[in-house]
Amino acid sequence: MSKRMYVGNLNYATTEDALKNAFAPFGEVLSAVIIKDRFTGQSKGFGFVEMAEDAANKAIIEMNGKEIDKRRVRVNKAEERRPRATHDSITDRRM
Repeated sequence: MSKRMYVGNLNYATTEDALKNAFAPFGEVLSAVIIKDRFTGQSKGFGFVEMAEDAANKAIIEMNGKEIDKRRVRVNKAEERRPRATHDSITDRRM
């Protein structure tokens, strides 16, 4: 079973490889993604790392508040994404 972690306050220059390497000492990194602006391609300063549950729990404890590329990062369990409002649901509320 895997666990997805939110990694916030990333340096805008941090790469996905650097993010993966920062978490690798705690176990196999299944994925490391930095979220980017769809128009500019610029990092939004946060990302997600997925690891096995035991490794992720240890990484959360050890990495929260640590520096990656000269920035103290915030690491915690990623929350499930809430469904985005659709056009129909917005117009339904107005009626």
